[in-house]
Amino acid sequence: MRRACGIATTTVFLLGGCGVGAQDEPHVVDLPRQALTSPGQGTSEPVGDVAQVICLVRDENLVQQVRRTRSYPTPQAQLDSLVTGPTAEERNAGLTTVLSGVKLTARGITGAQAAVEFPDAGEGRARNDKILAYAQVVCTLTARPDVAEVRFTRDGQRLEVPRSDGTLTSAPLRSSDYADMLQPG
Repeated sequence: MRRACGIATTTVFLLGGCGVGAQDEPHVVDLPRQALTSPGQGTSEPVGDVAQVICLVRDENLVQQVRRTRSYPTPQAQLDSLVTGPTAEERNAGLTTVLSGVKLTARGITGAQAAVEFPDAGEGRARNDKILAYAQVVCTLTARPDVAEVRFTRDGQRLEVPRSDGTLTSAPLRSSDYADMLQPG
């Protein structure tokens, strides 16, 4: 009897102790952003099986856009999407890219690190455009499940690139290096 009473007490405690009170009706929960697995609202593109993130630019900030495709793109395909830039719908939403015309080459993924060959972007570019260019690549590729960081090379040599605060590094970069540049989509 004592054991049964102990089990009953434990069961009541566990069921009632989660901290969520009982409610008669469901209520709306506002999530911080749309799940990557749900189709976009009002999208004119066909809904695919896989969600991929492309980081575009609005008002000198990064905006993560989810595009649906039939299969998961290669790193090179994602880089090509960045260079091609926004779709018509994304352009209408004020999105752009600072990578137009830049030839980016994915050199592969080793462990969880992607290598990207980045050509000389030219000295005529504004400093913030350079930061945005690297940020677009890093934030796009690190949104992949197989990439945690990105390193840049030029002619096979490690490249020093700016973080969002303007400091230069030749170390691999993570999306956290550009987190303050991200804005909601």
